[in-house]
Amino acid sequence: MSVISEFKQFALKGNVMDLAVGVIIGGAFGKIVSSLVDDVIMPIVGKIFGGFDFSNLYVPLNGQSADLALAEAKKLGAVLAYGNFITIVLNFIILAFIIFQMVKFMNRLKTADEPAPAAPAPTPEDIVLLREIRDSLKK
Repeated sequence: MSVISEFKQFALKGNVMDLAVGVIIGGAFGKIVSSLVDDVIMPIVGKIFGGFDFSNLYVPLNGQSADLALAEAKKLGAVLAYGNFITIVLNFIILAFIIFQMVKFMNRLKTADEPAPAAPAPTPEDIVLLREIRDSLKK
């Protein structure tokens, strides 16, 4: 089997196509969650904690003034932008929780769709009679 035909067989399997669709949808879903965190959640959290923007929190590492905006401080040298890290961790936690809930829901649907194991079929009468004959002959 040639490498090309082997690759074609692999690429056209349903699992690979499902994975490709999942990656594309996951990328779009990640953008939605990022927007939710950046545009809805973080402003509310910032308001609760005194009205500051988490994404602009940093520690200057190159002697910059701590009063500068993050973009200006980065132009002057290295900074430890921990506020941006907090935002990204929050994005991850929300995304992971939503994916967990989706997987949990899908597993519940999968187990609900599976039929209960069928009871064993009753043994035919002739087999039962043959077993009785065999057992009586053994005695």
